[in-house]
Amino acid sequence: MNSLDIRVDGLSHRYGRTHALQAIDLHIQPGEFVSLVGVSGCGKSTLMRLIAGLQTPTQGSVCLDGQPPAAARAAKQIGWMAQQAALLPWRTVLENVRLAQKINPKNGGTAVPHPQDLLTMVGLSDFAHAYPLTLSGGMQQRAALARTLATGAAVWLMDEPFAALDELTRELLAGELLQFWRQFRPTVLWITHNLHEAIRLSDRVVVLTSRPGTIAGEIAVPLPRPRDDTSAAFQDLLRQARALLRQEVVHG
Repeated sequence: MNSLDIRVDGLSHRYGRTHALQAIDLHIQPGEFVSLVGVSGCGKSTLMRLIAGLQTPTQGSVCLDGQPPAAARAAKQIGWMAQQAALLPWRTVLENVRLAQKINPKNGGTAVPHPQDLLTMVGLSDFAHAYPLTLSGGMQQRAALARTLATGAAVWLMDEPFAALDELTRELLAGELLQFWRQFRPTVLWITHNLHEAIRLSDRVVVLTSRPGTIAGEIAVPLPRPRDDTSAAFQDLLRQARALLRQEVVHG
């Protein structure tokens, strides 16, 4: 699977009189896993939609491998996963995954596993012919993950995909997601409110200020994976992230 470079330069965005984002400069290397954290309403999801090309910035630019997001969207290079699985309820799990692959045929020449194999990878092989509404929330998100893998996308934009799940299911799915990222190596932008999760998964954690959102700071996470969250190094990074975020809450 190919991965893309993401570059955001001087980006600002307004909704009428509401100033959502201001002077965002962000560069994500191909194949990098970056988490975006910040208080509610700071513009995290807006920034993701701008990168996806779902909105046009008021000012500044977004480029994926030097091209506007519209080019990456047209080439089916952007995969999206949100808090809600958004599976088609009238199609089985297998049919949902097949449809994603049909819409994104031979993406960039990438060999993508067969839909049934993808369901096996995410632990849903026994539920291929089940309908989404008969599945638990965690199983629906597994199906949504299989659908994302099926696209062969070079960029994964993931807006709190596991936020609604219980803690154990969330940790299990986050660990499985990391395995798939290491296997396929897309560029990932991950939105989360969970600092522990951000440090567990990411190469870098980017903290946004309160509205209008701008980058308060970045924390590099050089720890080898899988990460020991009880280690002194992990806990030190967690303290740094909390201090930076707390500073923004206090001054916001």
